Amino acid sequence: MPVRSGWLMPTGQTRQNTRVTNIGATTPVNPLGVRSGILPGTYDGKYRVGGLWMSSTGPMTATVYHGRAVIQGATTDGAYPVALDEDITITFADGDPLNDRIDLVVIRVYDNDVDALGKYDAGIEIVKGTPAAAPVAPAAPARSLTLFSVKVKKGASAGTGGIDWVGGAATDLRTTTVSAGGILPVYNNAGVAGAYPGQYQDNDNAHFLQRWDGTAWIAYPKEIGGIAPSGTITTGSYAGQYRDYNGGQLQRWNGTAWAAYQPPVEVETVSTSAATPAAGWTLNGFAGRRTRGVATVSVTVTRSGADLTATSAGNLSPDELVATIPVGWRPSFAYEATGTDFYGQGSFTFSTDGSVHVRTWSANGVLTAGRNIRITATYVL
Repeated sequence: MPVRSGWLMPTGQTRQNTRVTNIGATTPVNPLGVRSGILPGTYDGKYRVGGLWMSSTGPMTATVYHGRAVIQGATTDGAYPVALDEDITITFADGDPLNDRIDLVVIRVYDNDVDALGKYDAGIEIVKGTPAAAPVAPAAPARSLTLFSVKVKKGASAGTGGIDWVGGAATDLRTTTVSAGGILPVYNNAGVAGAYPGQYQDNDNAHFLQRWDGTAWIAYPKEIGGIAPSGTITTGSYAGQYRDYNGGQLQRWNGTAWAAYQPPVEVETVSTSAATPAAGWTLNGFAGRRTRGVATVSVTVTRSGADLTATSAGNLSPDELVATIPVGWRPSFAYEATGTDFYGQGSFTFSTDGSVHVRTWSANGVLTAGRNIRITATYVL
């Protein structure tokens, strides 16, 4: 079989084996172990991974194409560089009469020094699964790298149409590896944890570069349209780019310089029906406008109960509840405002519970039924 493994044979290492398997790609997972995977790259550079691809060539056959990989054994076994330098055809066993099964296609290393299987070799193998009503893939052998899983439907054979290649029977399970310090092109392994803070991977599914921070993969830096982290850029690449400046200020590149970003002012308004009049009063109007935590409200009421007469000192006893304004428009502490019916005027208290009371009126003045009273206040919410 044209699968070569570097420094595996006890009888010596050929010059060709050394050249073909000269990989130099070991993405660490711990101080001794590395990540098993395929070296990325294609002839035209259009795809992430081309090595050890598989495609169907017959009802029950497929071709595995050439490529190079690293297979990690147990931690102290070390890593085995392998290379398939010729395309090979593999044949799947016929399907079970009653149930489907799932097979694995793997590239596997045999090392008698550690597995006691009696040989030193490497090859492409099919690991046959167990037929079942709901089949699952078998476990991959030790010192192997899974390439594909293949669902072999019940009764499949060359005479019955074989494996449903067109229907998606084969699933690509290849993963990637690169040299230590290199940026890993993610391929079926986006969720694999990093080995050290500062390790990078290019997540093509999420379309950004990620950095391992010791706990999780973090997008770094942000792609176009994102906010560049503090200290990462000094000159903008395009008008409308944003950056976090000194860890606290958002800035926008205007094409020439960075300018502090001023977000659009959000303004909210409210209408008449939002307030509730008290007994003896009719609500004619309530309007509110608020932005950045400050509100201006206007309450217009008409006295519908008995006239109220102020003392010579202008007091009303007790204070008279006029209306209640809605939640979200109430002051953060009691606020004194003024109101008038254009015959007299007085002071009104806006309380934190939304209640509006009239406390004083013009000396000896009368709050006469039928007159509109307008109360206006501006305060911090």
